Amino acid sequence: MNEIAEKEGRAQMYYRPVYAMHKWWARRLGSVFRAISLYTLLDDPEGVSVFEPGHEGGTLADYGDDADGESDLDVASLLERVDMTDPESLWELYPKDVRVEDKKILDPFMGGGTSLVEASRFGAEVVGNDLNPVAWFTTKKELEAGQTDVEELEAAFEQVKEDVADEITQYYKTPCPNGDHDADVMYNFWVKELDCVSCGHTVPLFGDYRVAKGRYENDEKYNVLCPDCGAVTLVDDWQSESMCNDCGHGFTPKDGNVGRSKYNCPDCGQKYSITDAIDEQGGYDLRLYAIEYYCSDCDAAGEAKSQYKGYKRAEESDFDLVESAREEWEDSPELHEFVPQEKIPEGAITAASSVSGNDIFRHGYEDWSDLFSTRQLLSLSKLLKSIDEIEDDKLRELLLLAFSGSLRYTNFLVGYHHTRNHIHDIFKTNSFNSPTKPTEGNVWGTEYGLGSFASTYESIRRGVEYANSPTERYMDGGEMVESEKFAQPIGDDATVLQGDMRELEYEDEFDAVITDPPYYDNIIYSEVSDYFYVWQKILLEDEYSGFDKDKTPRAESIVTNPYLDKTAEDFESELGQAFSVIRRALKDNGTLTFTYHHSDSESWGELLESLCNVGFEVTATYPITADINKFIEGEAVTFDIVVVARPIDDTEPASWNSLRRDIYRTARRTRQKLEENRDLSRGDIGVMEMGACFREYSKHHGKVQRDGEIMSAKEVVQEIYGIIQEASDIGVEDVFIDLLDTSNPSFDDVNKLCRGTNATPEDLKETHLYNQDDGFELGTWDNEKRQAYIQERVNGDGGEHLSNLDKLQFLRYRYEKGQAVQNYVEKWDVDDDLRELAGRLADVTGDGTYTRVLGDRDITSYGE
Repeated sequence: MNEIAEKEGRAQMYYRPVYAMHKWWARRLGSVFRAISLYTLLDDPEGVSVFEPGHEGGTLADYGDDADGESDLDVASLLERVDMTDPESLWELYPKDVRVEDKKILDPFMGGGTSLVEASRFGAEVVGNDLNPVAWFTTKKELEAGQTDVEELEAAFEQVKEDVADEITQYYKTPCPNGDHDADVMYNFWVKELDCVSCGHTVPLFGDYRVAKGRYENDEKYNVLCPDCGAVTLVDDWQSESMCNDCGHGFTPKDGNVGRSKYNCPDCGQKYSITDAIDEQGGYDLRLYAIEYYCSDCDAAGEAKSQYKGYKRAEESDFDLVESAREEWEDSPELHEFVPQEKIPEGAITAASSVSGNDIFRHGYEDWSDLFSTRQLLSLSKLLKSIDEIEDDKLRELLLLAFSGSLRYTNFLVGYHHTRNHIHDIFKTNSFNSPTKPTEGNVWGTEYGLGSFASTYESIRRGVEYANSPTERYMDGGEMVESEKFAQPIGDDATVLQGDMRELEYEDEFDAVITDPPYYDNIIYSEVSDYFYVWQKILLEDEYSGFDKDKTPRAESIVTNPYLDKTAEDFESELGQAFSVIRRALKDNGTLTFTYHHSDSESWGELLESLCNVGFEVTATYPITADINKFIEGEAVTFDIVVVARPIDDTEPASWNSLRRDIYRTARRTRQKLEENRDLSRGDIGVMEMGACFREYSKHHGKVQRDGEIMSAKEVVQEIYGIIQEASDIGVEDVFIDLLDTSNPSFDDVNKLCRGTNATPEDLKETHLYNQDDGFELGTWDNEKRQAYIQERVNGDGGEHLSNLDKLQFLRYRYEKGQAVQNYVEKWDVDDDLRELAGRLADVTGDGTYTRVLGDRDITSYGE
C-alpha cells in the first residue's frame, strides 16, 4: 500500500484526476481509501461480485482456474485467509472491479470527498457531510462527475469560449520581440512601489532583480531586470556584479531594495517598515515592469523555442492595455455583481497570529476584491457571467468549479518561482502572504502557462472522464501498472449534506463509517476556503442554503482556533460529541475506520479518551507511511495511521498491574507474529502493536485502577508507549510466564523475551528459572533445582527475600506434597500483586491450584 501511495502522492493528477478538480486541504490519497474500502466492505462473500477491468461480461470465476478447477480468487476463500500476517490474500482484489451489495457508508467529515469517491467505486451507497460549503460543493461535483456526459461538458465549455475568450485575451497581448505582430502574454510582472518617508523618492520593492532562470540554450543563465533602463537582460550569475546588455549599466542583481520586511531607499539610504509605510501612505502603487510571452506565429514559423517563448520589458502598448481594461471596468457596472462584495473577515490566518505570522490587513487589503487587479476583475466577471448563462445545472456548476480552481493562480497574492519559471499557488503556505512582486497570469490562458481558466477546465474534463470509467494503478513485479477501465462509475448512489455533523440524526443505519476526522491544530479551513467561497457564492447563494452567509462557518468547526478562543479542551470535548453521533449512526456490527495524523502520546490519549467514552474499542492500527525509525527511538513523530474501531457494549474493571502485563504480552505476541510472517520495519510493527494494545485497554476503559485511582486514557497511552518502545518495567516474572506460554521453549526464546525488559537471561539462570544441564528445562514448581533454590531461601531467611513467583511455586509444591500452607499465607500477607500473579500462572498453565492456595487458609478444605 505504501509503495503505491508514495507514487500517487507525487502525481495524483495522473493517478486519480477526479481529485485534481479543485483544491481541498490535507486531502488523503485515493489509494489509501480504496484499500480501506476493500477491507471494510468485503465481509460477506455472497454479496460480492468481482469483474476483470475491461471484461464487464463475467466475474473472475471465468478467468484463471487452477488445476483443480477452482478459482484462484474465490472471495470466500480470500476472506477466510485474511489476517495481519497474510493481508495479501484479499489484496489480490485491489486492482479488480469489485462490487458489493447492500452496503451503506457514512463520512461525516468528508472534506474533499476521497472516502466517498472510493467507496462509491465499489457500488456502495455513500452519504457524506461537511460543515464547510466549499468542501460540500467540491465533493458534490466529484461524485456527479461520474454521472456527467463528457461531450455535453465540452459543448458547454465551447459556448463560454465563444462568448468571452476573445474579449478576455485581447487584454493579454504584447508586441512580439521578433516581428511586427502580437504575442500572447503568459504572465505580467508587477512590483509594488512606496514613497520614501525621508526624501520622497519612489522606492520599487525589489528584494532582488531576478525575473526568471534562463531556458533552453540559456539554461545556465538568469533573466534579470536592469534597474537603470528597465530592460530584461541575461546574466551569467545573478548573485555577482553584472552588466546590462542593453545600456551597459553595471549592477549586482541580488542587491535589491527590500530586506527583513523593510525597504531601503536607493536615493537617501533610509530604511523603513513596509507595512508602516503602507499604512501611512494609504496603500502603495503598482508598476508593470516585465512580461513572459508566447508567440504562436513564431512557433508556427518554426522559430527556436527561445525566440517564441521568453521574457521582455513592458512597453507603452502594455501600459495602454492596463488602462483600457480599467476604463471598461469602470464603464461596466453590470459586471460588478459578478465579483465579491464581502469584506475579508478577521481571523487566525488573515490577521497577525501565531498561526501564520501574517496580517493581510496591514498590507492594505480590506475587501476580497482588493486581492485582484482591475484587469483580473474585468476578465473574471465576464467569465463568471458567461458561465451563469449555461442552462444545465450540472454543467454550469462544473464550469464554476473550474473557474474557482483558477482563482488559486489568478490574484495579486501570487509570485513567480524564479528557478521553475512559473507562478505559484496562493496557498503554497496555507496563508495569505502579500508579495512585493505580484505576478498576473493570463486569465483565459494560452498555449503555455499555469492556472488559467482553460487549463483548470482541462483538469475538470480529465476528472469527468476518469469518474465515468476509473482505472486503478498497482504494483506488478516492481513496476507500476494501470488497469483497464472499470465499468462501475463514481458516485452512482451518493448523497452529500452540508452542516454540523453533530446534528445528524441517523441511528443504526450504516455498515461503516470511513472518514478523516479533524486534527486539533491543523489548518483552519474555514478561513482559507473563504477565498473560494465568496466567488462560488455569487452563483450558488440562491441555489443552496449553505451559501447564504458572508463567510463559511467558524464557531461550529471542530478545531482549535486561537482567534475564537477555541482551545484543545474544546476540541477534545467536541470530538467526543462527534464520535457519539458516529456511534449512534453505526449498526452494532459496524466499523469505524479513519486516518489519524499522529504526533505524540498526548494527542493519542485525547483521541482514545474521546472514542472510548462513547462506546468504541480500538481494534487495530496500521501505518500509512513506512520505516518510522523515530517511533522506536522514543522521539516525537509525525505520520499517518489508519485506525479501526468497533462498538463495544460495556467494559470490565481491571487493575493496572494486570492490564500492564496483558498489554506487554499482547505487544510481544503481535510483534512476534509479524516478525515471523511479514517483512516489516520496526516502526510499522510498532504501530500495529499499538493498535493491539489499545484494544486491550479499550475493553477496560474508565475502569483501570492504579493505587486506588482510575487511570485516564492519556496515562495509559503513555504507559503503552513505554512498553512498545521497549522502555517498560517488565521483569523476570513476566518473562518466565511468557516462556510458560511458549511451545517448546529454548534458550533462544529466553534471549528474545528478555530484549527490551528489565530481565536478563542471567537473572533467570541465577534464580534457576531455567537450566541447560540436561537440555533446556524451565524452572517450574516441580523442577528439582528450582525448588531446591526456593527451599534454601525460605529456610535461610524465612522468606524475606522471596519473590512473588518464589512464594507461589513454594506453596504449589507444599500443596502437592499434602503439607500445610496456612501459616505461610498468613505470614506473607497476601496482596493484590500476589493474587494477580497467581491468576496469570493459573491461566497460562491451566492449573487452578495457584489461586486456590491463596483463597483458603485450611489445606484440608481443598478438594481433589
